[in-house]
Amino acid sequence: MNEQIVTDSEHRGLVARLPQGPRDLAQLARFDRPIGWWLLFWPCLWGVWLAGAGAQWALAAWLLLGSVAMRGAGCVYNDIVDADLDRQVARTALRPVASGRVSRKAAWSWLLLLCMVGLVVLLQLRLEAQIFALASLALVAAYPFMKRITWWPQAWLGLVFSWGLPVGWIALRGDNWDALAAVYAGTVLWVIGYDTIYALQDREDDALVGIRSSALRLGKAVKPGVAMFYIGALALWGLGFWLYRPDWIALLTLLPVGLHLLWQVATLEAGDGGNALDRFRSNRLAGALMAAACFVVGNA
Repeated sequence: MNEQIVTDSEHRGLVARLPQGPRDLAQLARFDRPIGWWLLFWPCLWGVWLAGAGAQWALAAWLLLGSVAMRGAGCVYNDIVDADLDRQVARTALRPVASGRVSRKAAWSWLLLLCMVGLVVLLQLRLEAQIFALASLALVAAYPFMKRITWWPQAWLGLVFSWGLPVGWIALRGDNWDALAAVYAGTVLWVIGYDTIYALQDREDDALVGIRSSALRLGKAVKPGVAMFYIGALALWGLGFWLYRPDWIALLTLLPVGLHLLWQVATLEAGDGGNALDRFRSNRLAGALMAAACFVVGNA
């Protein structure tokens, strides 16, 4: 199998320089694919910056470390559960557990170590945020099984990857729940949209092995479907901003991220896996633009 076309197995930079064993563990935790922990981290930062307590760089740094560690732990757990399915999909067949380069026992040990890093981060938060963060573990544990029982595993992922938003908020304050709920709901829709784009890479293989996804469910309506998720996200983010700060100027802060999401949909080619991967990865910029909006609304 040509590793160059198996995008999930790419390794570059520092990861490529590691010996084979450590490199396999780094790939298992997706340290070579930082887009995942960026997408997990951005909602955390949104919650911190929207809370209106300033930049809070120390808290942001802890949450970034937690995002790297827990995204890695989630990937390890997912690969342990999905090893048999991964072997049947071209993009995932070379993953360390699926290919046999890392044993399940070693993977579980690596998972535990990553969770210990997450625990260190958790202890830096106030008690209310600790409790809320721990509540996400049930969602994380169930996620790998969603693709077997529902056409919308992306919705479950949305619940998981948006969880950092209320964690960051609750770490600093405990009010304005209506505004927080609206922004959280919008973030869930954003995740569904970008993960539907990501799932376009695997539609043929997923259909053959029985994996369900929103990309398969939407069929030829993927582009309008993603557009509707993004429109819903922007509408709910706008509602949340308005509930938090009823000022039309605050809504203008969403214009840059809105234009970026429009670009994603307008240039998306559903039949081109490379195009879909690029549009998915561009959500790192979307997250940064939304972070800037949250900082302005929360602190201006």
